[in-house]
Amino acid sequence: MLKNNMYQCVIKSVLFYTVVLSSLFSVSTKAQTYPNQNFTMIVPFGPGGGSDVMARTLGNVIAELNLLPVKILVENQPGSQSAKGYGMVASRKGDDYTLATVSVSFFTTPLRGGTSYNYKSFTPIAGIATSPYIMVVSSKSKYKTVSDFKNAPSLTTGATGAASDAAILSNIIKKSLNTNIRVVPFDGEGEIMTELLGGRIDFALFNPGEVLGMIQAGTVRPIAVSTSKRLPKFSTVPTFKEQGFDIDYVQVRGVVMPQGVSQSSVAYWEGVLRKVAESENWRKQYIERFNEEPAFIPAKEFAGVLDATNARYESVMKELGMIK
Repeated sequence: MLKNNMYQCVIKSVLFYTVVLSSLFSVSTKAQTYPNQNFTMIVPFGPGGGSDVMARTLGNVIAELNLLPVKILVENQPGSQSAKGYGMVASRKGDDYTLATVSVSFFTTPLRGGTSYNYKSFTPIAGIATSPYIMVVSSKSKYKTVSDFKNAPSLTTGATGAASDAAILSNIIKKSLNTNIRVVPFDGEGEIMTELLGGRIDFALFNPGEVLGMIQAGTVRPIAVSTSKRLPKFSTVPTFKEQGFDIDYVQVRGVVMPQGVSQSSVAYWEGVLRKVAESENWRKQYIERFNEEPAFIPAKEFAGVLDATNARYESVMKELGMIK
């Protein structure tokens, strides 16, 4: 009887440790094999926009540098001012094979209400670049500097939406200049440029890549950049701050994942994006091609950037009466 009891105890012990070791091996194997399926990078807009270009360039560079053993599949999910795409990502809690790009409406659409998510519904991974803005006027315009606008009784500009960066920045400029600026809505940047050249609006705000050709052709005249320091490719164009206006405004380009993903997945992707940001491929294909500013921001710091950016949009949108 004693021998039987001892034998049963030994068997139970062996079975217990077999289960434990099997679980540990399973966890270890899972950790070692991540990623073992393709990633989906959701872009909450149609093809060809800033977020789409960034996502596809990111995928190309990662493939060229062989940074992943799997593919990144870019999926456009436009609709409801980005709410459809971001809502899809937010609903995939804990899914570490889904990513999304950060845009202006990542913040502004939830702030305006009607979404089941906000920026806190996502896991910050990293910032990868920033998009500055350039204030331009027609080459025929009488305005030469930002200060010249102070004497104007009223000004008109264009934007692609009431909560777009151009609209919000225009209102910041309005407050700083203490003059009236009317923001006219248009369907795209092309329409805004047409109106500017036709003399029907006084100035416009574009990302560098959108207006470089027109500046080089002498069709438009740049009079200010929205960064704290001058841009290398536009070294003759002064900042707003140099001209006496306390304006420092850029659009953050980055990547997020759904809420609840593991820290190991965050660290993995942070490492991938760091290698991308430091590569010559990224510099040539994205930073230089689209005249963006290089800015790798690690996950922890990027979380703080998202907090500050959301607070800025909330403050400005309240001041403009867009939200309560």
